[in-house]
Amino acid sequence: MGPIRGSKSFKKSAPLSEPQPSDWWPHFAQRFQGSLKDSTDPQCFESMFKMSTKTFGYICSLVKEEMMVKCANFTDLNGNSFSLYDMVAIALRRLGSGESQQSIGNLVNVKKMTVARLTRRFVDALNVHGLHHLSWPSTEAEMEDIKCQFEKIGGIPNCCGAIDTTHILMSVVSTDPSKKMWFDREKNQTMTLQAIVGPDLRFHNITAGSPGCLTDERILKSSAFFELCNKGERLNGKQRVLSEGNKIEEYIIGNSGFPLLKWLLTPYRGRRLCNSEVKFNEMLLRTHKVANEAFVKLKENWKIIKGVLWRPNKDRLPMIILACCILHNILIDKEDEVQDQLVFSNCRDLAYRPLFCDSDDDQNGSLLRDKIAVHLSTP
Repeated sequence: MGPIRGSKSFKKSAPLSEPQPSDWWPHFAQRFQGSLKDSTDPQCFESMFKMSTKTFGYICSLVKEEMMVKCANFTDLNGNSFSLYDMVAIALRRLGSGESQQSIGNLVNVKKMTVARLTRRFVDALNVHGLHHLSWPSTEAEMEDIKCQFEKIGGIPNCCGAIDTTHILMSVVSTDPSKKMWFDREKNQTMTLQAIVGPDLRFHNITAGSPGCLTDERILKSSAFFELCNKGERLNGKQRVLSEGNKIEEYIIGNSGFPLLKWLLTPYRGRRLCNSEVKFNEMLLRTHKVANEAFVKLKENWKIIKGVLWRPNKDRLPMIILACCILHNILIDKEDEVQDQLVFSNCRDLAYRPLFCDSDDDQNGSLLRDKIAVHLSTP
């Protein structure tokens, strides 16, 4: 997973019955202040949370026990206690909108500290009980399906994932002694998220929490995934025999900011590339676009990590990033029909210049890349 700090354990509470989300929504919407006050239509729910009530109910079921512990402590400004759905809705609104705690508190008639506490409890609970939605494929059949889908996208055989990095913008307090380490190559204060993405835009592995000053290569080499690959415990599955008779191992693909390794293929570099090398780069780029699309979808659904976070708790932010990645995968796993209706932009981050890795190419990686380049150029 990466340098994500531990989450809390919770006491269990007695099971509580809840109405269906579709029945609960009109009652909850009556809490709204301002222009949303009369927004009781189910379409308003879908617009606000970017998911169906069915998916919302599933998320509530994951975090129910933890959210309902000492639930009487959470009330609105009129002293009314919250239901499970009330609490999850407030937390999802905070993560999904990126609005301030005060703004959300004003919307649903609660104190901003209540918004903060509910969001924290939800994030901790989801990171415990939703983690199975963010995992490396566990069976050969799953991995073979991923390879097949990637080959349909870009023609590259035996590919198991696309790795990339995105930046979470922050505004760090000026007196913070660690302030300099959060400046990235574009002089923005950021925390990074490195992820390995599947062909369906699902996250299969993440490393969250590294400071913006670190390169993609350093983040990768400090990750648990890198260690597992070097031990032969990842990307150790079925070989592929190409039409030319060459055998190739499993691998992932990355851009030029990553090192060329025996299990990580990056583009050819240089101005005088042969036809097979040019074609390989084109096919790799076409395949690698899934990583950008996944980050775009992640940030537009969960805007708390899209804008500039004002003086965030840097120990808690990796947990929030993880929760957003889990929610991203849940929407995919549940095949949420509301997501199919949304239009996402192509803009993931600010205009970051390309990053180029300075490490020497791994010989086994070069050999693997050459075999695939020949394969792609063979009529």
